[in-house]
Amino acid sequence: MKEIKLSRLAITVLFGAAIWLSPVPEGVKPEAWHLLAIFLATILGIILKAASMGTMCMMAIAAVALSGVLAPGNPSKSISLALRSFGDKVIWLIGISFFIARGFIKTGLGNRIAYLFVRVFGKSSLGLAYGLGLADLALAPAIPSNTARGGGIIYPIMKSMSISFDSVPDKPETHRKLGSFLTLNSYNMNLIASSMFLTGTASNPMCQKFAADLGIRITWMSWAIAGIVPGLVAFFVIPLVLYKVYPPELKKTGDAPALAKQKLAEMGPVTKNEWLMLLAFAVLLFLWITGDLFGIDATTTAFLGLVLLLLTSVLTWEDVKAEKGAWDTIVWFAVLVMMASSLNELGFIGWFSELIKTKIGDLSWQIAFPVIMIVYFLSHYLFASATAHVAAMYAALLGVGVSIGIPGLLLAFMLGFCGSFYGTLTHYGHGPAPVFFGSGFVDIKNWWTKGLITGVIMLIIYMVVGGLWMKVIGYY
Repeated sequence: MKEIKLSRLAITVLFGAAIWLSPVPEGVKPEAWHLLAIFLATILGIILKAASMGTMCMMAIAAVALSGVLAPGNPSKSISLALRSFGDKVIWLIGISFFIARGFIKTGLGNRIAYLFVRVFGKSSLGLAYGLGLADLALAPAIPSNTARGGGIIYPIMKSMSISFDSVPDKPETHRKLGSFLTLNSYNMNLIASSMFLTGTASNPMCQKFAADLGIRITWMSWAIAGIVPGLVAFFVIPLVLYKVYPPELKKTGDAPALAKQKLAEMGPVTKNEWLMLLAFAVLLFLWITGDLFGIDATTTAFLGLVLLLLTSVLTWEDVKAEKGAWDTIVWFAVLVMMASSLNELGFIGWFSELIKTKIGDLSWQIAFPVIMIVYFLSHYLFASATAHVAAMYAALLGVGVSIGIPGLLLAFMLGFCGSFYGTLTHYGHGPAPVFFGSGFVDIKNWWTKGLITGVIMLIIYMVVGGLWMKVIGYY
């Protein structure tokens, strides 16, 4: 019963039943309303942790199929429609990218890149912060699991560097020496890097899918172009902010480059598998950037990269089968995307958008835009999963904004970027958060207060700098 908490599960079921049995609003199809009941109950179950996300999603598939909300009176078609997202290319882009990320970790290339940046920039605590951030940024385009990137590569190096300068997790009096600053900074930099690329974190392709459902086309390259300027500004500003509001006691870390050099020496020369991994990385980036010119889809590119790694034995099929995080993500992403997309197809998103439009339709889009962004940003306090938050609110808020007159691409990208940086708010707000918070270097009070400061600054940077940048490049 550790995985399933019966009291929370009962609350989830009762919540869904209450919505199901409540009167169907005028203008809404009954099946759309009933699907909404299943969808919201699933989201609530995930938030309450009534069961694992996979378990909640399996329950959702069963409920959708049994209720027939997608195909009333046709049980065979109902289950087919409930499972259709397992063939969606966006889902497989996410899953395959997890396998590619495994290659960076298995070969040691990810660690080598991180130590190279530390060796160059690590002479001061601020330089060390930028060096670890640059390593994360360099890996972000091809490692969409920011948990694997931050928790599996950056965090161990960050912790090792902190301990090397006598900032030890088990000694609270030493935390502010270096570890506290590096922990918060590395986590913030991870989220900034996640926002800058379509493949930076797993929820970004979900945003792409929901935007496409509303007729807004986003490609790997268009996301990178939109995110590069506000992302780099945030990347430069946030370490300086943390250095001011949460400064490390140790300002100089002259031994860090030597420590990084020692680690690189222990790793030895670049291995054949690392070169092959680097080649695959280059091929992936080239095709993701130029794919539109050659008519090659981003998911096709991901398949090509995986095949290259398998054929060169950088990865084995056993590695692919053992990547539980990827298969887990494929399952629950597919289910959440299925329900959210079906709500749009059944007309619920359009109805909801018109309903909200009647309430705030008198606002100009220039005022409605920051209102929607602030609501989306602050509502993340209620979510323990960025993916659940995107699934629950992204499509609805995008539909509302577009109906009011906010330029579609502008809002689609801004909500997408926010899906990364709103993770600063809490110690459970994004995948890597529990890993970094678990180090013990930062207490809850400082995590929440400093996270609010950096989160608000990022929100301003992305809306102001990013908004102006997208105007300049003609996105609206």
